[in-house]
Amino acid sequence: MAFDKNLDKELFSETASFETSRIKVGVYSYNDGDKKLQLSRENMSQNGEWSFSKLGRMFKDEVEAVLPLMKKALEHM
Repeated sequence: MAFDKNLDKELFSETASFETSRIKVGVYSYNDGDKKLQLSRENMSQNGEWSFSKLGRMFKDEVEAVLPLMKKALEHM
C-alpha cells in the first residue's frame, strides 16, 4: 500500500524560524491511526526559496526554540 497524502491529517503545527532555516513541529495522524510527532527542517536557498532538508543535528538556540513547541504538540497527542 503506497502512501496517500489525502489520508495524512495535520492536527497541529508551529514553526520556529531562524536566519536561513526554519524547523516545523507537527502532529500527524495517518488514516486516523496513532498520532505522531514530526520535526522537519527547511533551508532557504540563495534565491530566497525554502527547500526541505534533513533535520539532523540542532544548535542550542534551535533546541531552545523547538522544545516549547514540542510541549505544545504533546497536548495534541
